[in-house]
Amino acid sequence: MARPGFVLEVDDRTPPLAVPSGDGFRLERFPLGTRVVYPGDPIDPVPDIGEAIAEALDAPLESAPLSERLRAGMRLTIAFDDNSTPVPAMPSPDIRARIIEAVLTRAAAAGVDDVALICANGLNRRLTPAELEALVGERVFRSFFADDLLTNHDAEDLDAHTAVGATEAGVVSLNARVAQSDLLVYVHVAVPPNALAGPSGGPAGPAERLTAAGTVRQIRGLTGLQTRDERGQIAVGEAIGAVIGEAVEVFEVDAVLDNDSYTGLTDFLGRREWEWRVKDRVRAGVLRQGLRFAPTSPRRRAMDGVRGGYRTIAVNAGAPIAVRELSRDQVLAQQRVEIAGQSDVAVVGVPFANPYGVDSVVNPILAAWSALAGTLAAHVGMPVVREGGALIAFHPLSADFSPLHQPSYVDFFGEALTADSDPYAIQSEAEQRFATDAWYAHLYRTSHAFHGVHPVHRWYEIAAAREHLGDVVWVGADRANAERMGFRAASTLADALEIVGSSVGHDPTITFLHSPPAVVSDVR
Repeated sequence: MARPGFVLEVDDRTPPLAVPSGDGFRLERFPLGTRVVYPGDPIDPVPDIGEAIAEALDAPLESAPLSERLRAGMRLTIAFDDNSTPVPAMPSPDIRARIIEAVLTRAAAAGVDDVALICANGLNRRLTPAELEALVGERVFRSFFADDLLTNHDAEDLDAHTAVGATEAGVVSLNARVAQSDLLVYVHVAVPPNALAGPSGGPAGPAERLTAAGTVRQIRGLTGLQTRDERGQIAVGEAIGAVIGEAVEVFEVDAVLDNDSYTGLTDFLGRREWEWRVKDRVRAGVLRQGLRFAPTSPRRRAMDGVRGGYRTIAVNAGAPIAVRELSRDQVLAQQRVEIAGQSDVAVVGVPFANPYGVDSVVNPILAAWSALAGTLAAHVGMPVVREGGALIAFHPLSADFSPLHQPSYVDFFGEALTADSDPYAIQSEAEQRFATDAWYAHLYRTSHAFHGVHPVHRWYEIAAAREHLGDVVWVGADRANAERMGFRAASTLADALEIVGSSVGHDPTITFLHSPPAVVSDVR
């Protein structure tokens, strides 16, 4: 049985701890008494992935077996998550490819010949053909892509959406191919934080991934105020998910992965520091110095090439709500760590791997999202830091942006944000501008850029987490870039603790969320 996560209290014998910081990592000594939250070891994988997939499809939750729901003459659509999940990418073959091939085999046996595949990228960037092939496998790609039957979802193509109902928030418009299908098979990868949003068809499911841009904005809220109340945002997603569920039959397949984020030369980063062997310490020193002094482009290519060692611990299929509930419980079973009480200060490291920075750049906004919304907000119940407490995060916050993937991020960071901005005050105006800008929409539709409103939605999530905190300080960050986002910067951890001392006291309780692998905190 895998070792569960636990909380270590730093004492005189505790070695320096690895803290990710952008394309590299630091070895930091923490003050005595600091609580260090370690995730559990990876859970044992399923013995045979093929058998696990077959069992899930043939004995699903609250649904007839998939084969019984397939028939000749029907229209079948298979949608699957994009490459924002998991990060780093899993080893080949991707579990989505295995699941999709199993679904197609059953469809062929049932005589289904009207089949299309859609990458459920929502407002994320369109994937390149090579990226699509990596997710669905060479055989599926070769069979469907050339005939335009394997495509990215286009949330801005008004002619390719169908109104399927309405909620109090407005009309719900769904991808036309999906709306006109007799069955939608949705292939989802369950890892935190996307598995923590609840069992609805909300933010992590078809409600956001396969609808028109205007419907997504209903979930996020035109003013952003709904994100102040997390339940409010999820409720909108559930309502829209319910409309989708009434409009089209959905059969969901979830692959639940373990938390083995590191392989090869970096595998020691997934182990507890006092268990590092001599060769691990040598590798840590060489790798840290090599990354520190390497030119930006080679360093970034090296980190982009890192792959996770993820293995599948469960495959669940059937009715979406039942599947999401079970997948969420399985994710929490391996990654939830109980913590006794909140702290004055939380410390997190921001690694190179980011859902919105795959084969790209982790710009300052994405780094802030990773720290506040991706790591600190990955909890059940109360957050690990008390209300009015402080967050100390590690990342250089360099003003690096991808001109191909992140054009709207450049303008949002440079024009919408200023050091004295109220995080909420800028949102309504910014969303209207970036959501309706024709150039951003053109780049999203014809190139590989994130939708124009993408940075605004990430800022909603950052601002919602920021509202809970009294102070946010970045260690090793560009001071001007930190201040532009309303944060402060420090050179060292000791300096950061001195800075937050004025608001939380000079002898604060400190909790370091040691990740990745991801930690889901459960404060009791």
